Amino acid sequence: MTWSEMQPLLSQACTDTLTMVVWSTLIAVAVGLPLGVLLVLTDRGGLVQNVLVNKVIGQIVNVGRSMPFIILMVALMTFTRWVTGTTIGTTAAIVPLAIGGIPFFARLVETAVREVDNGLVEAVQSMGGNTWTIVRKVLVREALPSLIASTTTTIIALIGYSAMAGTVGGGGLGDLAVRYGYQRFETQMMWITVAILAVAISLIQFAGDFAARSLHSRGARSGPAPRLRLLKAKEPAAADVGKAA
Repeated sequence: MTWSEMQPLLSQACTDTLTMVVWSTLIAVAVGLPLGVLLVLTDRGGLVQNVLVNKVIGQIVNVGRSMPFIILMVALMTFTRWVTGTTIGTTAAIVPLAIGGIPFFARLVETAVREVDNGLVEAVQSMGGNTWTIVRKVLVREALPSLIASTTTTIIALIGYSAMAGTVGGGGLGDLAVRYGYQRFETQMMWITVAILAVAISLIQFAGDFAARSLHSRGARSGPAPRLRLLKAKEPAAADVGKAA
């Protein structure tokens, strides 16, 4: 197969893979982020402790993470057909990709949020901050570098999932590698597909690491400021008490 014959096939396969990964990542982040935060909030000692809710959500997440993606795709065929009207193609593959990515990302979010300094949470609570304020201004903000790294890991995992989706009619680079590289013995096509995936993953990892390091460095430079502002906010109140006495 000549390059002129391979080029349109590779171009369409890259577009399909990009579409699958982008949409499934957006859905996984949109659902997995609040789910991961909720796992922290409802845990023992959390801001809205609810052991029953925590165990139910945790078990659902564990089941979702433990299921191999190929099996998940087959298990969700009825649901996928109900949502998209078909079980093959790029659009259909987004459904199991997103559902497979949600529990994966949720656990990463949970780990990232647990690393936030509890002293900041207690300080905001002492100033009368409610749960939503603590989540938005402390937990998510302080965990942002780790959340960026978690998103990068999720994107890379979804690229691997999308390649597996190609083996069962999901389209994309995985489908191209199977149909031409394996079934038609086009070894050159196989290696080009592998090279594209390797380069894409390397670039995504580099970009994610750079963004996470940049946010971490910025946070390290301005990290003491929130604590100082909290302390300064308390000092006038203490002074007023001394005057009143």
